[in-house]
Amino acid sequence: MSPEDKARVIIDQKLESSGWLVVDKKDFNPSAALGIAVREFQTQTGPADYILFVNRTPVGVIEAKRDEEGENITTHERQTKRYATSGFKSKKPYDDLPFLFQATSKITRFTDRRDPEPRSRELFWFYKPEFLNELFKKEKTLRQRLLEMPSLNIDNLRECQIDAITGLEKSLAVQQPRSLIHMATGAGKTFTAISSVYRLLKFAKAKRILFLVDTRNLGKQAHQEFMAFTPPDDKRKFTELYNVQRLMSSTLDTKADVCISTIQRMYSILSGEKLDEQDEDINLNELNTIEENARLSKKHIQYNPNVPLESFDFIIIDECHRSIYNLWKQVLDYFDAFLIGLSATPDKRTYGFFNENIVAQYSYEQSVIDGVNVGYDIYEIETKITKKGQTIRAKQFIDRRSRQTRAKRLVEADQDIVYTHKDLDKDVVNPSQIRNIIREMKRAVCQEIFPDRQEVPKTLIFAKSDSHADDIINIVREEYGKGNEFCEKVTYSAKDPDGVLSDFRNEYNPRIAVTVDMIATGTDVKPLEVLLFMRDVRSKGYYEQMKGRGVRSLDEDGLKKVSQSASGAKTRFVIIDAVGVEKSQKTESRQLERKPTTTLKQLMDGIIIGDVDEDTALSLANRLIRLNKNLDAETQSKISQITDGKSLKQITESILNAVDPDTINQAIITDATSQGLVVDEDSIAEQQYLDKMSELLEQAYRVFDDPELRNLLIEKKDAEQIIDTVNIDQVIHRGFSANVEQKAQEDIEKFEAYLKEHREEIEALSFFYDQPYQRRELTLSMIQELHDKLSRPPLLLTTERLWSAYERVKGSQVKGVNTQRKLTDLLSLVRFATGLDQELSPFNEDVDKRFKKWVFRHNAQNATAFTEEQMTWLRLMKDHIANSCQLTPNDFKLGSLASHGGAFKAAEVFGREKLMPLMKELNEELVA
Repeated sequence: MSPEDKARVIIDQKLESSGWLVVDKKDFNPSAALGIAVREFQTQTGPADYILFVNRTPVGVIEAKRDEEGENITTHERQTKRYATSGFKSKKPYDDLPFLFQATSKITRFTDRRDPEPRSRELFWFYKPEFLNELFKKEKTLRQRLLEMPSLNIDNLRECQIDAITGLEKSLAVQQPRSLIHMATGAGKTFTAISSVYRLLKFAKAKRILFLVDTRNLGKQAHQEFMAFTPPDDKRKFTELYNVQRLMSSTLDTKADVCISTIQRMYSILSGEKLDEQDEDINLNELNTIEENARLSKKHIQYNPNVPLESFDFIIIDECHRSIYNLWKQVLDYFDAFLIGLSATPDKRTYGFFNENIVAQYSYEQSVIDGVNVGYDIYEIETKITKKGQTIRAKQFIDRRSRQTRAKRLVEADQDIVYTHKDLDKDVVNPSQIRNIIREMKRAVCQEIFPDRQEVPKTLIFAKSDSHADDIINIVREEYGKGNEFCEKVTYSAKDPDGVLSDFRNEYNPRIAVTVDMIATGTDVKPLEVLLFMRDVRSKGYYEQMKGRGVRSLDEDGLKKVSQSASGAKTRFVIIDAVGVEKSQKTESRQLERKPTTTLKQLMDGIIIGDVDEDTALSLANRLIRLNKNLDAETQSKISQITDGKSLKQITESILNAVDPDTINQAIITDATSQGLVVDEDSIAEQQYLDKMSELLEQAYRVFDDPELRNLLIEKKDAEQIIDTVNIDQVIHRGFSANVEQKAQEDIEKFEAYLKEHREEIEALSFFYDQPYQRRELTLSMIQELHDKLSRPPLLLTTERLWSAYERVKGSQVKGVNTQRKLTDLLSLVRFATGLDQELSPFNEDVDKRFKKWVFRHNAQNATAFTEEQMTWLRLMKDHIANSCQLTPNDFKLGSLASHGGAFKAAEVFGREKLMPLMKELNEELVA
């Protein structure tokens, strides 16, 4: 059989599996099926390999080639077009055929000649006849319709969202197959995506759109946003206009306009792999649990006629920076659809995947300037054991706790046990270390970070594991003296994670939530104001995503709904770094643990059936390194026997070498040299690099073919943790990090520059700069105007933020740090910044001091001092000025002044002719 014939056998099989009847010309019966592929059908320029008939009408041509022609497949496009346009040897005239295919047994390319700029693209399989019949009947193609999109209705859209939608539509209009939208967390990526989905359905007449997520939680969140979305040109909800399916089974609703699915579920449908619900909760690129009877599966996606490649016109990939690589990429390669990525933290791989086609870019820094998000401060806590570890001396009695059951047994240490900070909460748990961090967090938040709060601000703690999270929760409840509802776990393993998460967002309790990764990315908790890191994160992108949980801005009403003592809108959040996570980001060392929630068994199952990605390799190596530390001599000997003399350390080194760039490059160069080729590192292609890494990993993994070794390691992994209650920890450093001090200085400089630059524009500033300022009146509305201008973007300088900045920079010159800020405190800030005062203290305290001096001076200069009744009234007027900057006749109708008898009583106490001059004197003396 010739190479061409071999290719045609596979092409026939592909056509038949997608619903085509494949026949020779002599056996052609036009009524035999809806779609018929006729071999060697004669045209005016010769026989075409296949002519496709749909509903008795010829619609397409397939030019079949041997596999070796794959690298030249596009050169056969002219030949295919010639067959499509030459006509047939029959009396019945046919229009030119619109659908052109070039195919080998490996690849298939397709062109729709009716597109505005016909361009071939690669397909995973052949289309079904029903789809080509539907496509043939349409007056305009999808790509034609994308050129005719109406102008965007910008009502209720932010500028960054307008830029994203218009940028995307421009990209689609020129048929860019992949588009990346880079928008900061909190900027409304999902809302932007749904706005685009609405326009693509309504105006581009898209058949169906897939919204891909990588966790069930994000799927629920997206579904809720679709249900809540109201288009700008229709009063009905999105779900009243279009059908939205949240895919919970393997059946795609053919009437759905939008399908929301995890990429894990879609992969399961297309590959036939078993899917457990918990697989949809594994964050990042976590592996599915592989059953023993599926060990021989290669996990390659197969054609599924129930979900054909033409099922979706567009695929929107949420959090695309983590869900488009390795195993999951097959899902995106399967469908013939435009790919649209959404990410707040794209990396180089993301840019590469989307062909560097960034249609919108909206950074976190810009979102803070625009007031979409809030900035953050970093507060550091360092304990002795966190930094240096500790030693448990021999003969000490210690608890050993099972990792899985948490059952304890008391044993005597037979030798010194030395552990470092890297062992904490993995192999060793030191309750004192956790307690000191929680205790210091409590003190810092209450006394330094949010001193004006009556309740604990909503706080999220990132833990290393579920076990670590439980340890933290118990200590938090003890240290705060609170019950179960005060602090709860929000992880996928929790009994009701969605209920706890909803309460954390919207209710008073829980005040503190502890998570491993459920709230690490993509989940919005707007009232969140404190993030405590008790786990290190070396991945820059993942760390940015975790920080992003706190960035969302929130108005005063929204914040007070769950934190009633908040004095205004959310203006910042604070990262409390208890493990050096901020500093570790600056290192270039690679992170071994890439899959913290994937068990050793899952990693083992994955490599046995062919997973050769870098993340899996590094995570497996990390587990083996940790496991090796705790293996006794007997187990080490048994491993050596099973592996023909290899130690676990040697096995681990071979895995790390297999993903080492230098090792991979050298292996490629060595192979090329042996073939007489000259290759250097700069000329090594990415695919060549990945192929060599896969080859080296397969060799390194061969040792795990033996189930005895796998089972032994998995059994030993469920070892015990040491509970160190012997060594007591202590805090050795606390305080805001150096970059917070720098930010404070920058805020002060911006504030003082603004005061000088706008002194003539703002009435309140004229009060201080123009002379004599004592003769001018300062009203609360003038202060409110200044406050509004300062607190809005781009400055975002709230009174609380400025006070905190001066306290950090000026130290002892600043008073009243722990008191709740009032609007009138802005006056004190202006006076201090302009040099009128040498000390910064709350405005009401300044008014009290000036009042006492004024009363003393008045009594000393006059024959009669103020009476007791007059002093009562003067204090009432003083308090009103402290809150409002000014006392006017109308103010006697308000509050305590009115309740004490108002203007009539005041005139009676002081004398009618003396009251107005007295009020003027108080305004000048107490404010100026």
